[in-house]
Amino acid sequence: MTTNILEWSRSIFVTTPIRWLNLVDSVPVELLSMPPAPNEWSALKCLQHLVEVEREVFPIRMKALLTGQSFSGFEPDSGDMKEPPTIALASVFDNLRKENLILLDQVTKADLDRQALHAEAGIMVSMATFLHQSAAHDLMHTVQAERALMQPFIKGCGLWQDNYSDHVAKIRS
Repeated sequence: MTTNILEWSRSIFVTTPIRWLNLVDSVPVELLSMPPAPNEWSALKCLQHLVEVEREVFPIRMKALLTGQSFSGFEPDSGDMKEPPTIALASVFDNLRKENLILLDQVTKADLDRQALHAEAGIMVSMATFLHQSAAHDLMHTVQAERALMQPFIKGCGLWQDNYSDHVAKIRS
């Protein structure tokens, strides 16, 4: 496990909203809205999910871990997204993240060993594990969004298309 997870995760948590604000400020909505393949999330759908997690999951789990209370699972494909996927969500995400960074700043190194029960999974989760997962989650969905944005460019790059074979969106069956 990363011994400096507080510093590392905070650096990711600070950077992610900036990346999203830059994307929605610079990239056309048409491209942001384009799914990379059927049944795959567009960049804006990834942002919509990050907003939902920032509102419904991160603060609840953080508080549960600080107090040793159990927390429930989360189903991202439940279809209960409260807001449509629009570029305005980048500002919502930024504001929610700023609130959650205040909560994160209350966590000390001594808190990293605190645990709470993930009720759905039936296992104990530590604060350190949660921070690792949360930082990876931020990066994963931002990379997923950038991969979605790559698709029309990959399709149009002719002889260089093989350079991007690891990034071509596959149609899920």
